[in-house]
Amino acid sequence: MWSTFFVTDEEGRTIGPAGPGAVAAPGVAPQGAAGLSGLMTGRSTFGGNKRRRTTSTGHTMSEAQEGKIKLAFFVAIVGVVLTVLGMGTEFWVELSPPKSFYNNQTCLTAHYGLWKGCTKTLWVSDIDPERESCGPAELPGESNCTYFKFFTTGENAVMFQKTTRKNLNVAAAMLALFSLFLMVMGSICITMSLSKEILFFLKPASVCFVLSGLLVLVTLMVFHQSVLAFLASDHTVPLHHELSWSVSCIGCAGGVLIVGGLLFLLLALPYSPWQRCLPHRDSSS
Repeated sequence: MWSTFFVTDEEGRTIGPAGPGAVAAPGVAPQGAAGLSGLMTGRSTFGGNKRRRTTSTGHTMSEAQEGKIKLAFFVAIVGVVLTVLGMGTEFWVELSPPKSFYNNQTCLTAHYGLWKGCTKTLWVSDIDPERESCGPAELPGESNCTYFKFFTTGENAVMFQKTTRKNLNVAAAMLALFSLFLMVMGSICITMSLSKEILFFLKPASVCFVLSGLLVLVTLMVFHQSVLAFLASDHTVPLHHELSWSVSCIGCAGGVLIVGGLLFLLLALPYSPWQRCLPHRDSSS
């Protein structure tokens, strides 16, 4: 007893096996065999070769290009994460008077960032005997943190009888926020480029990430100037200052963002710069 089965094509039409008396024309496969061969070669709707969309410029984004874009995007995301980590913490600079300044068993140290400052009371016995100043701030002790009032009431902060310069601190914070905005815009451009397979969005993404990296480095310079102005406001209490690990995160983030933006710029070029600089030569020549 013969069993009959039917196969549907991509448009939903039924493809049946050829009749027992039907003879296929020379060079033409029967309809049922064509449907089965299409299934075997993977050209049906159940699987097979992935169709690549064509971009507006007429070029198709290959899988190799897509992989390179994702790799460059990963580099940029690392820069974004380092930037958020550095901006969200208050270990930009540490301020330490001499540990014997208060002639007590405890000493006071401070550290602050863009948004808030903290003072910490440390035990002198916990400090390295070879260290002359109080610190570091990572030692255990009683900490007290407060947010700066630059953005609310406009008041300057006072630490160790020294006064901050709110115009420089506010400028550093605004530059940091604008750099974050550019990172978000660059990430949106890359997401659209990968989803729509349009290479054009790589150019604005490159500009956004390079500018954000430069702004991050400018933020560091402005913040350092604010620290120097803070130290010069009063000389009653001698202070030792050093930039902390948050600044290291921000500095690395600026470099990584610039590298990521330049990678997007290279991928957006209509030709490979390596092929232009190092043209391929025939083995016969």
